[in-house]
Amino acid sequence: MKQSLTLTLEDKEKIINICKALSSPIRLDVLNYLAKKPAIITDVAEEFGIPLSSAALYIRNLEAAGLIFTQTIPGSKGSQRLCGLQTNMFTVQIFPPSGDSPSECLYRESMPVGCYFDYRALPSCGMASSVQGELGYEDTLSIFTSPDRFKAQLIWLSIGFLEYRFSNGFLMANPVNRIRFSLEICSEALGYNNDWPSDITVSINGREIGILHSDGDYGDRPGKLNPSWWNPASTQYGLLRTVEVTSHGCYIDKNLISAETISSLGLLQAESIRLKLEVKENAEFCGGLNIFGEKFGDYPQDILMECYQD
Repeated sequence: MKQSLTLTLEDKEKIINICKALSSPIRLDVLNYLAKKPAIITDVAEEFGIPLSSAALYIRNLEAAGLIFTQTIPGSKGSQRLCGLQTNMFTVQIFPPSGDSPSECLYRESMPVGCYFDYRALPSCGMASSVQGELGYEDTLSIFTSPDRFKAQLIWLSIGFLEYRFSNGFLMANPVNRIRFSLEICSEALGYNNDWPSDITVSINGREIGILHSDGDYGDRPGKLNPSWWNPASTQYGLLRTVEVTSHGCYIDKNLISAETISSLGLLQAESIRLKLEVKENAEFCGGLNIFGEKFGDYPQDILMECYQD
């Protein structure tokens, strides 16, 4: 899933990496080539008549900037790296838009990751609490229907969904024009793989609003909150991602992804606000998901829903 990227001048490192990657004519040519179709590194080298080592270096530069993705695939002579376009547009917002100053949160609801209302989970899947062995072994499907699931601090699945239902009393009784969800999430690979893309479909009250694209299943360092017994060869942390529904549209990480609004989704009359996170079998990148609770990963929070009047 190609994505657009909006940056501000506070995103110095990201802007510098992108500008460095685009400062070379040959890297621009490689990016243009990959924009047309994904290719393996040997194809890139042959296309531009350059050594394989040079092609690999250009690919690393573009990947470090977040402009392309790479994925290991089997080949006739061992594994190969498939490369493709990840970001099709980026903008740098030099002046913040008027009215973009932080608003005071009017209502906040924290949802433990194990308190899902409905689910579907296919292996590899499982969950962990802060206590070693408390929630069984990996791929134990029965834990997903057990009351013990409410103790979960980390849930993972390869294919399927988790649906959470938040109370809607405050929204029905108060003027709200923005609902913000935030959660720590990443892909799900065997062990971990920082280059393991996944397209996670986000639905609000039964309507799909867009794709939350995860670049990888992160395990290159320990998660800041993980218990000491957690396997260092497993998933360690995710990224804090946001989903917002406003009176003007829906946003993922502040990027507009749908024209659906609070009104069109029927949130003003609904008994609950349903947030569904799904990895579909036919997704372009079917890379699973990990959702972190307040005692795993990097961020001391569960899934948060916040209501604002901007």
